[in-house]
Formats: sequence, C-alpha cells, structure tokens
Amino acid sequence: MTRTILWPLAGVVLGGVIHLAVILSLPSLAANAAWTRVETLDALGKPVVLPAIAAGEANPLRLDPELTYAVCRMDLRQGAGIVHGVLPLAFWSVAVYGRTGTILYSTTNRDGIGQNLELGIFNQAQTRLLAQQQLDIAEGLLIVESRDDDVFVVVRLAPPHQAMRKRYEAALRKISCGTIPA
Repeated sequence: MTRTILWPLAGVVLGGVIHLAVILSLPSLAANAAWTRVETLDALGKPVVLPAIAAGEANPLRLDPELTYAVCRMDLRQGAGIVHGVLPLAFWSVAVYGRTGTILYSTTNRDGIGQNLELGIFNQAQTRLLAQQQLDIAEGLLIVESRDDDVFVVVRLAPPHQAMRKRYEAALRKISCGTIPA
C-alpha cells in the first residue's frame, strides 16, 4: 500500500522539479534569442539600419514602426567600443545591451546631449586602464562600463513625418561604430 502511494508522490515531486527548472531557464533562453537575431545582421563593428516595419508584417524584434533603427554589435575583447555621429535635431535615443539582452545604459538627446552622439563602451579591465589614464579618449565621451565583452548598441530616431524617414535612415548609416584597438 505504501509503495502504491510512493510512486505517484515521487512522480509529482519529479514533475515539480522539472517544471521549476524549465520556468527558471526560460528568461535566459528568451534573452539569447535577441542576441541570436542581432548576430545574423552582420553588424560587427558597423551600423546596420533595420528595414521599416510595415503593418501586418512579422516583427520578431518588436520594433516600433514609427521609429528608424540602427544596430551595431561590438566585441570588447578587440578593444573599447565607440559610437559617434551627428544625429538630426528630432528625438533620438541610444541603448547598450549585453549578450543576455539586459540594458547596460540608455540615454536620449533630451538629456542635454544635443545632436552629437559620443559613446564609449569599456569592459572592466579597460575601465581600470581608463581610471589609470592609460587609455587616450576624446573629451566629452559618455563612458559605459560593461561586464560583458559582447554588446550591441541600438540607436533610434523618431522622424517627425514619414516623408523624412529616408533622410533619417541616411543619418543612421553615417554613424561610426567600432572598437578602439587595445
């Protein structure tokens, strides 16, 4: 009799353990999906302007169809990352993401930056070199420290009118993005 009760109880406990393991692993698997999609863009060390999303089309990255986007992927093992360019006067934002999809840094032009985007991304070792003044960087560079060596940067522009979209996409193509050799 006790054996009959023990088998279902063991099954329920094992099912609970498996259920918890799956639920706890889903966030890490979902975050890697964004990294995998960014890797397919061939955006290592250069900006890639994403095509506009039309109504009814698939939108796997969940992009806002009103904005224009550029993505740049960086490998900080090759050197500190840098993104710079002059952007239109309309609203823009920039965000740095780690490999897990976590936002490491985000800002907008409404933070008093104006049109000039000057962003440096450093891993922890490079940040120590920067603190010891062993890295030469431009004045006014926004500094972001990353625990990850694999990061990607997303720059978003908000064209005030749909007719200006091509001009904004051209501005995104002019952004410089890459690494400062160590």
